[in-house]
Amino acid sequence: MLTQLDLLEQSLDLSKVSNEEKLKICRKYYLAGFALLPFVWAINAVWFFKYAFKSTEFPEQKKMRSYVLQSLVGCVVWTIALIIWISLYQINRASWGLIGDQISFIIPLNRI
Repeated sequence: MLTQLDLLEQSLDLSKVSNEEKLKICRKYYLAGFALLPFVWAINAVWFFKYAFKSTEFPEQKKMRSYVLQSLVGCVVWTIALIIWISLYQINRASWGLIGDQISFIIPLNRI
C-alpha cells in the first residue's frame, strides 16, 4: 500500500510524467506567476529547463520552451525591480518623512 509520502514522491518525479502532463504543469506554474508570485516563475524555469532545452525532441517542447523562457525573464525582471525598490526605499525612507514611515512595516526608533 502506498503512503502519502510515496504518492508525493511519485508526483514530483517528472521523468514518470507524460510530456503532455509536463506541459500542463509548466503552463500552470507560468500562469501562477502572474498572481504576483515571481518565485513560482523561478521554480518553473529551474524545474522544466532540462525538459525544455536538454531532452530529446517531443511535440510539446516548443511551447514548454516558451513558458520556461518567459518565466525566467519574468523572474529576472521582478528580481531587478524588487532590488531597485528596496534600495531606493532604504536610501530615501527618512527623507520621505511621514509617507516613508506610513509605507514601512517596521519603523526604526532613533535610539543611540
